[in-house]
Amino acid sequence: MTTRSPWGWVPSLYFAQGLPYVTVMSLSVVLYKNLGISNTDIALYTSWLNLPWVIKPLWSPLAELFGTKRAWIAVLQFFIGAALAGVALTIPTDRVFQLSVAVLWLMAFASASHDIAADGFYMLALPQHSQAAFVGVRSTFYRLANIAGQGGLIYLAGELTERTGSAVTAWGWVFWALATLFTLLATWHALWLPRPASDVRGPGFTAARGLVVEFFAVFASFFRKPGIAVILGFLLLYRFPEAQLLKLASPFLLDAVDQGGLGLSTKAVGLAYGIVGIAALTLGGLVGGWVISRVGLKRALWPLVAAMHLPNVAFLLLALTHPTDLIVISAALAVEQFGYGLGFTAYLMFMIHVADGPQKTSHYAICTGFMALGMMIPGMWSGWLQDHIGYVPFFAWVLIATLPSVAMAALIQIPDGFGRKDVA
Repeated sequence: MTTRSPWGWVPSLYFAQGLPYVTVMSLSVVLYKNLGISNTDIALYTSWLNLPWVIKPLWSPLAELFGTKRAWIAVLQFFIGAALAGVALTIPTDRVFQLSVAVLWLMAFASASHDIAADGFYMLALPQHSQAAFVGVRSTFYRLANIAGQGGLIYLAGELTERTGSAVTAWGWVFWALATLFTLLATWHALWLPRPASDVRGPGFTAARGLVVEFFAVFASFFRKPGIAVILGFLLLYRFPEAQLLKLASPFLLDAVDQGGLGLSTKAVGLAYGIVGIAALTLGGLVGGWVISRVGLKRALWPLVAAMHLPNVAFLLLALTHPTDLIVISAALAVEQFGYGLGFTAYLMFMIHVADGPQKTSHYAICTGFMALGMMIPGMWSGWLQDHIGYVPFFAWVLIATLPSVAMAALIQIPDGFGRKDVA
């Protein structure tokens, strides 16, 4: 069929888009912590897994040259399902860290490629008014994938660990369950996704030269934007403290008290950080978007910058006081995540401002690459730093690391009224 009800595939497609990302970025951290891997190695190697999202604009033309977007989605989803099964197979082995990172690396490239195909298919399969109507549905189900992964699956891993007495067995079952779920999603999409007339097979190698020339022209036009140095500085440094904090949040919650952590169980981390925290993050994003729509990005910028960074004090206080009440810990994490959600809306709106113009889709994709790079590089050294100085000095450093972010926020130029609903 050329058309299907969007309710039959948009929610499941964006749930499928979010699940491998949260697996690579969040589940892997808790998995490796449960298996006894050091914070240095966890932060370094899981940060490297960000690379496919950094460089995905470089191979995005392939989705235009070869096959259809629908075919890309089906093939990549079956590949991701196989990769999840591959991780499950590596967990009981003696070289679990090396082998699973290699499989996750392949899955990260497949997931980043799937993002390209899914977003392109969404624009081809829906008329413009439906695209606008379902943008909130997209975002909601992507967030639900984060809650399911960072909350539900981590909680499940903790429950299975308690029942079986083995983290290896528990995480093996979790990844087998994930592989089964993703294979079912792939099968559903292979059968149910519409076949829009505009989703035509790419021209292949015959058009490759012209597309490559156009591709480099798009990059050149991006780097000719006025104030590009400040733009790149903001994209790379606005989340500089958060990039370091995020890699150590789960290890801090899991580490024993005599190691400076809070000594929570894996189940408790799934509940407090994965469910309560992500719910607060989502709410913060909604409130931040509403604030910008009312007063514009320029007026909202500094309150949102403060909301982004000041709640990081919560982690320093937790490291200093070591509370044992899960409600207190969950409340502190909710405050920090709510502030992060608020502050991140300023970043997203600034990317929209930077990308505005005749090549906005391509320029926005380049912005997201720099966003991923800004998360990858600081995250790589964060574990090494924490291992050498401990949690309390590390969280103090995170607060100091807000200074480059604040400096770049002071330098960017934003038009009056940009983002305000009445101006739009």
